[in-house]
Amino acid sequence: MPDVRVRVAQPADLDALVDLRAEMFRAMGTPDTNGPWREKARRWFADRLDHPDYRIVVVEAAGAVVACAVGAIRDAAPSPASPDGRDVLVSNVCTAEQSRGRGYGRAAFDAVMAWARRTGVGRAELMATDAGRRLYERAGFVGQECLAMRARLC
Repeated sequence: MPDVRVRVAQPADLDALVDLRAEMFRAMGTPDTNGPWREKARRWFADRLDHPDYRIVVVEAAGAVVACAVGAIRDAAPSPASPDGRDVLVSNVCTAEQSRGRGYGRAAFDAVMAWARRTGVGRAELMATDAGRRLYERAGFVGQECLAMRARLC
C-alpha cells in the first residue's frame, strides 16, 4: 500500500477516531450518530492514547486517517477458558466508507492483533458484524454459542 502509514494514534487523530466510530455505527444501522456521545468518545480516546492496557491504531493514506482499530486488555475473574482472567477486547475496527476495500481496516486490525500477542494475554474477543466476519475468522476467531445480551441501567 504505497503512501499508507499504520501507526499508533496521536492527539491530532481524536476527531478522526470519533468520526470513524460514528461511521461504524452508521454502517451497523444506528440512526443517530450525532449527539453528546461524540465529545465523551473523544475524551475516552484521549484518556487512553498512552495507556499501556490500550492500543489505538490508525491507518493514514495520503495524509488522512482512513481506518482504525482498538485493543483493550480487560481484567476479569479467571475461568477455564481464560485461566489468567484477562483477555484483549478488539473493537472499533472501521474504515471510512470511501476508503473501503483497500485493506486499510485489515491493516489496523492486524496491528492491534500484533500488539495483543505481545501483551502475553492468552485470548482475544470481539463482536463481529457480517462485513467483518471473514477477516476475523481468517485471524483465528470463532463464533460462540453464548449470545451477548444487554440491559439499559438508566
